[in-house]
Amino acid sequence: MAVFDLDMIKAVYEKYPSRIDAARKVVNRPLTLTEKILYAHLWDGAATVTHERGKSYVDFAPDRVTMQDATAQMALLQFMQAGKPKVAVPSTVHCDHLIQAKVGADADLQRSLNENNEVFQFLSSISNKYGIGFWKPGAGIIHQVMLENYAFPGGMMIGTDSHTVNGGGLGMIAIGVGGADAVDVMAGMAWELKFPKLIGVKLTGRLNGWTSAKDVILKVADILTVKGGTGAVVEYFGDGAISLSATGKGTICNMGAEIGATTSTFGYDDSMRRYLTATGRAEVVALADTIAEHLTGDPEVYTDPTKYFDELIEIDLNTLEPHINGPFTPDRGTPVSKMRSEAEANGWPMKIEWGLIGSCTNSSYEDMSRAASIVEQAVKHGITPKAEFGINPGSEQVRYTIERDGIIATFEKMGTKVFTNACGPCIGQWDRDGADKQEKNTIVHSFNRNFSKRADGNPNTHAFVTSPEMVAALAISGDLGFNPLTDTLTNDKGEQVKLLPPHGDELPTKGFDVEDPGYQAPAEDGSGVQVIVKMDSTRLQLLESFPLWDGQNIHGAKLLIKAFGKCTTDHISMAGPWLRYRGHLDNISNNMLIGAENAFNGKANEVVNQLTGSTGEVPAVARAYKAAGIPSIVVGDHNYGEGSSREHAAMEPRHLGVRAVIVKSFARIHETNLKKQGMLGLTFSNEADYDKIKEDDTFNFIDLVEFAPGKQLTLELVHADGSRENIKLNHTYNAQQIDWFKAGSALNLIKLENHSG
Repeated sequence: MAVFDLDMIKAVYEKYPSRIDAARKVVNRPLTLTEKILYAHLWDGAATVTHERGKSYVDFAPDRVTMQDATAQMALLQFMQAGKPKVAVPSTVHCDHLIQAKVGADADLQRSLNENNEVFQFLSSISNKYGIGFWKPGAGIIHQVMLENYAFPGGMMIGTDSHTVNGGGLGMIAIGVGGADAVDVMAGMAWELKFPKLIGVKLTGRLNGWTSAKDVILKVADILTVKGGTGAVVEYFGDGAISLSATGKGTICNMGAEIGATTSTFGYDDSMRRYLTATGRAEVVALADTIAEHLTGDPEVYTDPTKYFDELIEIDLNTLEPHINGPFTPDRGTPVSKMRSEAEANGWPMKIEWGLIGSCTNSSYEDMSRAASIVEQAVKHGITPKAEFGINPGSEQVRYTIERDGIIATFEKMGTKVFTNACGPCIGQWDRDGADKQEKNTIVHSFNRNFSKRADGNPNTHAFVTSPEMVAALAISGDLGFNPLTDTLTNDKGEQVKLLPPHGDELPTKGFDVEDPGYQAPAEDGSGVQVIVKMDSTRLQLLESFPLWDGQNIHGAKLLIKAFGKCTTDHISMAGPWLRYRGHLDNISNNMLIGAENAFNGKANEVVNQLTGSTGEVPAVARAYKAAGIPSIVVGDHNYGEGSSREHAAMEPRHLGVRAVIVKSFARIHETNLKKQGMLGLTFSNEADYDKIKEDDTFNFIDLVEFAPGKQLTLELVHADGSRENIKLNHTYNAQQIDWFKAGSALNLIKLENHSG
């Protein structure tokens, strides 16, 4: 296949020298790689001011957008509302989340096609219409396919999945976002991010023996914990960083999501040149080489890093020991030499039931070949594996190549189940026999997350994260305390055998190969393409534009719910069984606020319908008000809407007739999402006024007609006894965001501008 988006990459690189030059003049000191990429992608062009880390909100112009099948549905349904004939930046959709692992690749894929056919058909047709590259079910995991085909040094990408950060393995700034952000960028708008803090990780020495790139991030997670990277980009550098393979760098960046980091990245070097060339992108290497000095941090930065990073960590790869992290959290690190004593002290089950290799974190050719070298030794010495084995290749290209090179055959000699090239068990898409019995057990895997219930739904499954080669050794031994560096295994003749350290090719010596990568190019002109959505579908529903503001004050509003305490996006729009309705706004709205605690009765999903006096479920009462033409409001506590950036949490109240959400304080992304959907997201000027809101009040917004930036709004509370009082509400709407409100939503405004332009 030809190189994707070569002209776009060329255009990005042509701007680099002048953009870096402008940033240097403004910042007036040497620059880190992260700063270079960010300053090179400012929406307004060349830098004119210094942006303050952790403080400044900055508009950026990402080079591309990537989406997976679970999140793409609502994002693309919204994009249809923008009235654009084509996406403004190169974008792709990858079908990897809706395939459950159970029997094996072919049967599992076929079952998913049968169950999710209408979702896949919709995604295929809408991608075809709007100029979006579509990767079919079975083509591979979004982040692995991205690294093999699209990632490029110095690029900026956003994706609707938290592990988009994998792209840092090829020197990108790649960031996971909510669907609404992706829609903005695809519609040609800017993308906003708080300018990140910087954590530097200096790697010295070289990996040896049983240690792998995975151990670097397992160690970093142990040091920083699951919150330690929040609001920061982690930049890796040093001789140790240069010695790692590009896919190894990808593994490290991928799991940066587990420390809360905005993203992680590495400077452009020979390992990236090798990987780009091996994956058919020698032309990208030729372009990158012309500006190579701009695709890594300045030498002064790496010589004296404490001056330039907000935090610095140093790791010596020569002495780094293989790690096993867990259970139940990816930041609890244990070196392999201490695992037996740690496990015994904590009562963790020692017998390993399953070893799983793959996921977007560790499914490269190098990962598979190193793990296979351990399996090969066991087979040769007559050692029978004590645990079950499963692998998920990262892409069809990796799967085809490892089959050609005999690696799959090696795994199969040990009875390994080869699952579809998809996320599978890593995201809980695993129909594991016996998981429903909820027995206490241990599994080891090469994934990134190991929270309770994540892989198989069993809260008593103790999942441990480690490298693919350690997964192989531990699964063969069946013993969590097994240390392959020192311990031996007994073979079928009763002999003691010590496994030799793993070895494997960084890249296939015969090159990558694939018959059908699973890619569908979009139509050159999509104007005649029909988007396929059945009228009676329960899983997909075309969106209708939200109504424009009528220009009047809002009178006679009722209280839907006054939420007490923590109210995250999970409380507002739960995931789990609701995932299947991610593309159907009306059906998924039946989960709206069902997790929020009602301040008046302490219960979830039970509120009073003020029209009838009876109690009902929150969505049902909202629908009753909407049907009667009565506006409603939601009142909330502190940090309302924290958690996942899912836009459903803002779209559902909008759809069910809620006009305003009034709280003590908002989580930033949720506040923005409410604004984008044409809602009023307001805060109490005096937090104590939260207590004045009574269950049976009626609400009037008496000066909404004068809505303006920086000007408070007045809410009149009409109590049941006829008494009235006014309270003041604050907002953070700028002029453009008020235009979103007036137009009914940000997308409505884009559409209006398109038609008038």
